[in-house]
Amino acid sequence: MTSASALEKVLGKLDEGLPQALDRLLDLLRIPSISTDPAFAGDVRRAAEWLRDDLAAIGFDVSIRETPGHPMVVAHSAPGTGRKILFYGHYDVQPVDPLELWDTPPFEPRIEDTPKGKVIRARGASDDKGQLMTFIEAFRAWKEVHGSLPEGLILLLEGEEESGSPSLRPFLIENASELKADIAAICDTSRYTDGRPAITTQLRGLYGEEITLRAADRDLHSGYFGGIAANPLQILCNAFAGMKDSDGRITLPGFYDGVTELPEALRKDWEALDFSSADFLGAVGLKEPIGEKGRTGLEMTWSRPTFEINGMSGGYTGQGFKTVLPGEATAKVSFRLVGDQDPEKIKTAFRAYMEKAIPADCSISFKHHGGSPASHMNITDPAFAAAKQALSEEWGVEAAFVGAGGSIPIAGDFQELLDMDTMMVGFAMDDDRIHSPNEKYDVESFAKGARSWARIIATFA
Repeated sequence: MTSASALEKVLGKLDEGLPQALDRLLDLLRIPSISTDPAFAGDVRRAAEWLRDDLAAIGFDVSIRETPGHPMVVAHSAPGTGRKILFYGHYDVQPVDPLELWDTPPFEPRIEDTPKGKVIRARGASDDKGQLMTFIEAFRAWKEVHGSLPEGLILLLEGEEESGSPSLRPFLIENASELKADIAAICDTSRYTDGRPAITTQLRGLYGEEITLRAADRDLHSGYFGGIAANPLQILCNAFAGMKDSDGRITLPGFYDGVTELPEALRKDWEALDFSSADFLGAVGLKEPIGEKGRTGLEMTWSRPTFEINGMSGGYTGQGFKTVLPGEATAKVSFRLVGDQDPEKIKTAFRAYMEKAIPADCSISFKHHGGSPASHMNITDPAFAAAKQALSEEWGVEAAFVGAGGSIPIAGDFQELLDMDTMMVGFAMDDDRIHSPNEKYDVESFAKGARSWARIIATFA
């Protein structure tokens, strides 16, 4: 049997077994594995046990690993001489509130016909149970055709991703020798907006800070004290206004240390996506981009750093009107980071800037809300080109290397703790309503996602 004919048999097996694969997914979706709510701890474990039993039935050496929180599911195929791949997904889901906005019960999954095609409707359908089952179904079909699983596979399925992954880093550190592979694969990402398959190769990092600025020892009458007493809200506004220049660049000293220009290969890929800033903003009632001058829309959202004010409060905000100068004001801000920017250095520079911006008779305090550097993958690794070709062949359109404006901390953890890059290949769509009522996952995403993983696995095998 040639490798090409063997792959065709695997793809055929996936097509033939799609109804049964959908039944398995619906079965998993019925389990309300909400990790953030202790009332559902038993259901989270039940989902872990479901996956353990399913993987064991395929032929994996699989076990449930205890953590201080929810369990991990770890599975291995037989060791081999080729490259080892670590597959990561999560089986926990978000809460369903507000329940009244769901058209159907969130844990009574169903296949629905929509104007755009058939969808799987349930909490977790897209994030992340439907996605992780795409590679499990690919492994299942591979085993049925070849009689054995691909060698060198490691599966790590987490039960705390939707509640901040508190056990993940300690688990990776403790089990590094077992989990170390040549490359990782994460399924918790999306296709590009136009539906083409995509491999996410870079993620922005994050640094968050909460600032409290105190002036007078109480709120003051603005008639008596306006014009002479410090106003914490105004001081914060003035300081934040100075954070950007007229070209949209951030003014903190050393802020752009580690920020690199887009590699030419990625620039060409992104240009081919024909992104429209007007269309992107039009979907939320805007039309004018406000980022750095001279940058494209995709650069602004994927590969350039940002400073954002996420919220401010102080003084009187209730019904009616009250003429006061607040004695205290708070603000929450965040930075999206790229390249090799260091969150700790930026925290130090930002705090120094804010302390310098306040009057001598005022005080300022800070509450750190976490920080993580950006992640960028080495796409010169031949695995990336092979996966891109495999995706292009499956979907009949050129796949793209893309970036993401948000963060997937596990990708950075794999780089830092296990010294391996990650291929982030998922098949969700922008309208999947993840974390929202009426979450869905396209049946096409599920079916062709499994076929895509079979093709990618074949490039490694």
